[in-house]
Amino acid sequence: MTNDEAMVCALRLADEAAGDGEVPVGAVVLDADGRVIGEGRNTRETHGDPLAHAEVLAMRDAARRLGGWNLADCTLVVTLEPCPMCAGACVQTHVGRIVFGAWDAKLGACGSIWDIPRDPHVGHVPEVIGGVREGECARVLADFFAARR
Repeated sequence: MTNDEAMVCALRLADEAAGDGEVPVGAVVLDADGRVIGEGRNTRETHGDPLAHAEVLAMRDAARRLGGWNLADCTLVVTLEPCPMCAGACVQTHVGRIVFGAWDAKLGACGSIWDIPRDPHVGHVPEVIGGVREGECARVLADFFAARR
């Protein structure tokens, strides 16, 4: 599966999150062969869990399916640039690649505000690719917040 195709899957999850009144962020984890092995969408409101970000849930799902925490051969694909917590989780799981759609000018931690994955003090340095289906990913978020104003 290509990054673009995987982003379509992540966007579907973001739409599901929006339907539940959650900030519409979706994420999938691909294995080395490009198969989806983890899925997640924001569920902070639904579960009252401040750590229930799409990326964390997708990486947990992938680790469970793989039987271990190390995601070095995997790609995280997420609709919004990871925040500091999620970027840190990517580093801690040794995820091999981070692919995201929309840039986050408030809390982005993969190149816009901070660049945690490429910090020289971290050690593990995943590849980072931003802007995949950027317009579509940004529009999902903008529409969600516009409806709440």
